[in-house]
Amino acid sequence: MAKRTVEKKIDIGGVDQTILLGFGDQLLKKISAEFNANVVARGTQIILKGAPEEVAKLERIFTELLMLYHRNQQVHESDVDTIMAVVLGNKNHKQKVAEEPNQFDAILFTKDTAVKPRTVGQAKYFETVKNNDLTFVIGPAGTGKTYLAVAMAVAHLRDRQVSRIVLARPAVEAGESLGYLPGDLLEKVDPYLRPLYDALGDMLPPEKLQRYLETRVIEVVPLAYMRGRTLNNAFVILDEAQNTTPSQMKMFLTRLGLHSKAIVTGDITQIDLPPGSESGLVQATRILYDIPGIAFVYLDEADVVRHRLVREIIRAYTLYEHSSKSSDLDEHETE
Repeated sequence: MAKRTVEKKIDIGGVDQTILLGFGDQLLKKISAEFNANVVARGTQIILKGAPEEVAKLERIFTELLMLYHRNQQVHESDVDTIMAVVLGNKNHKQKVAEEPNQFDAILFTKDTAVKPRTVGQAKYFETVKNNDLTFVIGPAGTGKTYLAVAMAVAHLRDRQVSRIVLARPAVEAGESLGYLPGDLLEKVDPYLRPLYDALGDMLPPEKLQRYLETRVIEVVPLAYMRGRTLNNAFVILDEAQNTTPSQMKMFLTRLGLHSKAIVTGDITQIDLPPGSESGLVQATRILYDIPGIAFVYLDEADVVRHRLVREIIRAYTLYEHSSKSSDLDEHETE
């Protein structure tokens, strides 16, 4: 009895196929090599033909890639590796991913895609925020600390769990020395707050975002301007918290009011404070670790969801810093 085969066509009209499928269909060939099914790109379609279970997996892979393309306008080989590891259940893949692509709940649906955790660490981050009023998330660049925090804030606002969002960052490193910069306050702080605006722009239509900013339903402010406020019924995010002083961190944390939730994000390997100054984020990990309702999440290079090289860069710097410290200790001992 002949084995049953099915055919599925995926529309890729309007997509830059060189980005989606790779130069010379390199990414398409990479995917095809993992399956017995026939995978071809013809015109504005990808045609899949083979056993039903293989075609179903291929469809999931290309659906995820299309969502990624529409969100970022780019697809990297590392993205293909990650998505295939998810669909094929490859637990030995160097990036920590779920066994099934739908294991992780979507945080927020935008016009183009669903924002959801892409690694086990990010999924733990999401769950921790749901279960705690104050969450510290610490990890290197590219692990989605800020992006997922903003997505969770927008989802809370959308579902009317909070009435406003407040996003803060220390400006001009930790000192917030804005006076010597040209322009008015908005022009001075804009470069330091821009990543937060960019994340909001990915998740809200321009007209709605503009209305929220004008009516202060969403505020993006330098940390120094939060002093003296009480934030009730708000979702509050402190980004780049490694560059806060202990007094600034205490000031921020004591702004939290009734029915509010807060996320503090930071990368303790990139502290820009003056030499000899203690980071408020590092201090907080020692002081607040055992208080109910406060949780700490630690992400690492395995949770990086940017270009493959970002993981390798982080790993290389970590090894270099560890070896440098070891060398310093050896020199000290021989003196």
